[in-house]
Amino acid sequence: MKRRAQSMRELSQIMSSTFDAELTTRSIQNFSPRSTDIIITPFGKCGTTWTQQIFHTLRTRGDMDFDDISRVVPWIETSGSLGLDINAEQVANPRGFKSHLSFDRIPKGCKYINVIRDPLDAAYSSFKFMEGWYLEPGAVSPDDFVSQSLKRGDYYHHFISWWPQRNNKNVLYLVYEDMKKYLSSNIKKISKFAEIELDDDLLAITEKHSSFSFMTDFKDRFDDAMLRKQSEEKVLPSGSDSSKVRAGQVGAYDFKNETIAAFSDKWREVVTPVTGFDTYEALTLSLIHN
Repeated sequence: MKRRAQSMRELSQIMSSTFDAELTTRSIQNFSPRSTDIIITPFGKCGTTWTQQIFHTLRTRGDMDFDDISRVVPWIETSGSLGLDINAEQVANPRGFKSHLSFDRIPKGCKYINVIRDPLDAAYSSFKFMEGWYLEPGAVSPDDFVSQSLKRGDYYHHFISWWPQRNNKNVLYLVYEDMKKYLSSNIKKISKFAEIELDDDLLAITEKHSSFSFMTDFKDRFDDAMLRKQSEEKVLPSGSDSSKVRAGQVGAYDFKNETIAAFSDKWREVVTPVTGFDTYEALTLSLIHN
């Protein structure tokens, strides 16, 4: 009988049966990069879908003729399991892709847009995203959900792998919180980096199409439709809530104090020795003011 996970152990089992590690590896290996390709590379729940939409709007002047944003800006790691030809021509140039790979694993020879986000916000967003799709709502607390990923340190490894590339000419290094405050200026950065000519009309279209209200109105285009269908065919009941357009807020996480302290400890253990910054806030201030 198909059902959503009732525990973290069940979640791990469901995820293992849904995502084939060998097929993921082959999907990455099969990708043939071009120097003009743009790969959007944030860690999960750090603004990937939002950036996909900004990029796709810029290169098409507002095309919304798709059922899933990851059909027109494909996710490299899942291309094999979804039957997508990752090397095919796309509706417009430059070609664009999504990936959650760390820098040491990402296919080289392209241009990359990496967005960073407060680890607590990213973790809570991940919990809300999974609840109702893979997790039965209310079955697992947000603190229990993040405890395993915190121990593995996935976010932190991704973070420190991309940090040394922040001044790489082929990497655009953006801050999620800055994008929330100054969307227009960040759209301009993306268009310049992707070498897409920007005029006032296109800027206005992109601001509209990447706004929270617009993406909410079209949230069915941003809900991992292809992956949701695949997951429901394999292990999950129908009717999953896989929407990626949620609150998108800053500092709206709901964790216990000990969980927040554990995040801070992990940052100082892993990130501080590499970056020299004791907190995410101090690091991002240095980026924004420089």
